[in-house]
Amino acid sequence: MRIFLAYLGVILIWSTTPLAIKWSSVDVSYVFGVTARMSIGAVCLIVLMLLARQPLRLNRKALQTYLAVALQLYLSMLITYWGAQYIPSGWVSVIFGLSPFMTAFLAAAFLKERSLGIGKLLSYILGVIGLLVMFNSALEINQLAIQGMLAMLLATFLYSVSSVWVKQIHAELPALTQISGGMLFALPAYLITWYWLDNATFPDTLSQQTQLAILYLGMIATPIGFALFYYLLIYLPATSVALITLVTPVFSLVLGYFVNHEPLTLKIALGTGLILLALAIHAFTERRPKQL
Repeated sequence: MRIFLAYLGVILIWSTTPLAIKWSSVDVSYVFGVTARMSIGAVCLIVLMLLARQPLRLNRKALQTYLAVALQLYLSMLITYWGAQYIPSGWVSVIFGLSPFMTAFLAAAFLKERSLGIGKLLSYILGVIGLLVMFNSALEINQLAIQGMLAMLLATFLYSVSSVWVKQIHAELPALTQISGGMLFALPAYLITWYWLDNATFPDTLSQQTQLAILYLGMIATPIGFALFYYLLIYLPATSVALITLVTPVFSLVLGYFVNHEPLTLKIALGTGLILLALAIHAFTERRPKQL
């Protein structure tokens, strides 16, 4: 039951996070938006660690895990924020929906999981076709949309690398410890990046929309969303956790269309549908009983 509730919580948070990312950078630079989010998230994580009375372990495997988590918290997230400037928020979830495919290849190579087969290959082909349709849709927006999509693909790959790396280390750390330790590496990197790219300057004014988006991302999406994600990663295969992205693209696209008036053309729907069909085939072959 706990795993089911955690799974549902991640779906809800990840469905709303792309739009919140978009709103958090409306009045400010993307670097300030993500740095403010992670700063607030770090404070919340410290409070949660104190309340849970969980010590931060500093052995070799723990430090390796923190570094692997920081790859997602810093590099993948920073690239996501940059790319999200140029594409509709719903597309963030759609492109991240390709993470099970990337995770499957990485898990097969490094975790020796049996995550490849004919059914999987069919799903990969459909996923690539859907992605090509999305690229064609991006061309109809502007050239920057292509750059945004390429950035999101890179961010998705780094996210998958981080997930598989954590599973490979297998440090058996509590989820809250993993995300808090990862923040030890990620937050200083964000502060340095903010100083380097923005001269560590604060914006003169912040709209209520931007403030609420940053607070939501910092207080909910970062400490709770990531903690639930790494909790699931402890008990489920990396590919199964990545299948959360089967659901979130639909919610994110609909939310972006109705709340943020983002485009939802037939071509976008077709590309998204192909990717979701690919994910459904991927999920079915993942759960199909193996023949003796």
